[in-house]
Amino acid sequence: MHSLALTADSAVWSWGGGGSGQLGHGDTKTQWQPKKIEAFQQCVIAVSAGLYHSLALAADGAVWSWGWGSSGQLGHGDQQNQQQPKKIEALAGQRVVAVSAGGDHSLALTADGAVWSWGGCGGMLGHGDTQTQLLPKKIEAFAGRRVVAVSARGNHSLALAADGAVWSWGCGAYGRLGHGDGAEQPLPKKVEAFADQRVVAVSAGSWHSLATTADAVFAWGKGETGCLGHGEDLANQLLPKKIEVWSRD
Repeated sequence: MHSLALTADSAVWSWGGGGSGQLGHGDTKTQWQPKKIEAFQQCVIAVSAGLYHSLALAADGAVWSWGWGSSGQLGHGDQQNQQQPKKIEALAGQRVVAVSAGGDHSLALTADGAVWSWGGCGGMLGHGDTQTQLLPKKIEAFAGRRVVAVSARGNHSLALAADGAVWSWGCGAYGRLGHGDGAEQPLPKKVEAFADQRVVAVSAGSWHSLATTADAVFAWGKGETGCLGHGEDLANQLLPKKIEVWSRD
């Protein structure tokens, strides 16, 4: 487990467990306090911490990755760990505007609204199969549709389209995909429960998902630990359910 921070001067700081090189300091040491990643000379505008790997987005649209690479989640065409940030050359011709690091996969959103994924198998990449991708690959299911936000975590992924629709794919256990069942989805599938809602933000957790509309927050997936925010109702939610604590005023 580790954390990343981006400061106003575009520096990246990291701390926590470093066993796979995910802190970016050139070693595998644990850092008990935030430490600046000296390898960065670029102007960084966004960072994302996965389970054991990290991503950074530079102002020029380039993506950098480091840490655990055994599932190809670093996007360098191999399965090696990287103890320092390394530029993902396969995205050199793309202008990336957002990145999200999951458990053993990664997502990138480009300026044209396309979504790219790479890393682990299991359908979480959205390519209709369960193959590992060692290099970023565009999700063709979104062709002709503009995506404005992405979120990866655990074994599933979320995307928010420009029209406010939510799409999910990957492992469906505990109902985390929001389709009313626990089935795996190897291709992005629209969450129909939001058909009459305009969603403005999404976030994927390890076993659950969140979405925000203009006036409400919805949660679904595994409810055992109370992470859905539905009070004493700890049941799994197979469909998005409004968190009522913000609806009482």
